Amino acid sequence: MKILATALLASAALSAPAFAQSAGEMSLGLGFGYVSPKSDNGIVAGGKTEIDGNARPTFTFEYFIRDNLGIELLAALPFKHDINIGGSKIGTTKHLPPTLSLNYHFANQSALTPFVGIGLNYTTFFEDRSPLGDLKIDDSWGLAAHLGVDYALSEKSALRMDLRYIDINADVKLDGKKIGKVEVDPLVAGVSYIIKF
Repeated sequence: MKILATALLASAALSAPAFAQSAGEMSLGLGFGYVSPKSDNGIVAGGKTEIDGNARPTFTFEYFIRDNLGIELLAALPFKHDINIGGSKIGTTKHLPPTLSLNYHFANQSALTPFVGIGLNYTTFFEDRSPLGDLKIDDSWGLAAHLGVDYALSEKSALRMDLRYIDINADVKLDGKKIGKVEVDPLVAGVSYIIKF
């Protein structure tokens, strides 16, 4: 039975349209991303910091500078996170993490097109709130890694599942005084609908 199911899946993948990318083409993506910060997010005010996860709509635009090689910009609606120290909530913040990546898509004749990428992230924090005082989290620059797969729905559209690692580290200030550093370093899991034109 397992052999039959595997054969059927393989047959479906081979018979579906391929999602090829050529130089000069562009794609737009609309989906959702879940930011999952790593555990142990640094020391702030002498305590172990934990930042919770959050999901928001995401948008991507990719321009192919060569066949199968694209420059992609990731954008999203603001993510919101609670900041906890020692199990107690001490504040909240919002952030935007635009990320520019160079992605290589592995061309093949099946419906599944895997890709890998590397890029640069800029994260800006805003609407920092804390009952302890004037909370401010500095902006962050860091590297980003990207991998995923597109499943072709047609020659012009695909369903994408991807995963990113983003290096996000930022100083934290309270009433103008530095009280530590947060190390968010999240994995960002995404699913989106991609259309090529």
